[in-house]
Amino acid sequence: MSRPLPLVMAQAARRPADDLDGFAADVARRTRGLPAQPLVVYPELHLCGAPSGSPLDPADLPEATAEPLDGPRDTALARIAADLGVWLAPGSVYERGDDGRIRNTAVVYSPRGERVATYRKVFPWRPYETTVPGDGFTVFDMPGVGRIGLSICYDAWFPETTRHLAWMGAELVLNFVETGTSDRAQEIVLARANSIVNQVFTASVNCAAPVGTGRSLLVDPSGTVRSQAPDDGDTSLTDVVDLDEVSNIRQFGTAALNRPWQQFRPDDSPLALPLYQGRIDPAAWSGRTRPGSAPAPGESTP
Repeated sequence: MSRPLPLVMAQAARRPADDLDGFAADVARRTRGLPAQPLVVYPELHLCGAPSGSPLDPADLPEATAEPLDGPRDTALARIAADLGVWLAPGSVYERGDDGRIRNTAVVYSPRGERVATYRKVFPWRPYETTVPGDGFTVFDMPGVGRIGLSICYDAWFPETTRHLAWMGAELVLNFVETGTSDRAQEIVLARANSIVNQVFTASVNCAAPVGTGRSLLVDPSGTVRSQAPDDGDTSLTDVVDLDEVSNIRQFGTAALNRPWQQFRPDDSPLALPLYQGRIDPAAWSGRTRPGSAPAPGESTP
């Protein structure tokens, strides 16, 4: 069997918040000539640049560009996805909640023009990022293809994020990034490490200059870098990934050796995790890693 997924990773500079027409044209340009219904992924906060002609300080951007989740930006993005017939992950946006507070929120739209996933960044980059953290993890299904997990930039530094997404059935994790600092080198290592220990694909999509340092990359479930941008320039990384590779790696092992999702046996004793005031229960460890398995009560889904 094969479950191919055409993928476009758009390493692009931050775009003015009022330039959604330009964004639509950019999506069309990057997908022209590619297979039908690709998944198109942009960086963190890609659509939250200062409005055209505005001299806003970066610290003012959250307040100036935040909208309710179901505001006019949402309507426009859904229409772009439908008009172009793509799965659209336009990066994260500043979301103004019903409580008036602002969150860093990733959204995904289907080729039918429906918002199919919403994820609020759990680990803001403190003390520099002032948005309110989210309180759950998100996966969504692409029918006939597989399950995708969402994370935003600094989330990747916390192993609990990708581990939980993988446990929820994610086979590809999209990590939306806006890194312009010297720690991009470490993020590249983390993208590979998260793929290795969870046996998932990782797409780490950083923004281009002048805000970001680029070097976006796609990593396979064994930790091999399939493609990587060499610098901080505007570019598109395109590929067709087979999500059955996740199933194969988990069945036969990384390097035909390591099968962490098969580590525990049902009769093993639970392992206490004092840090979380919880435990690893062997009876629950591996049963949730199959594509399409349903989230447990209390877990976040689209």
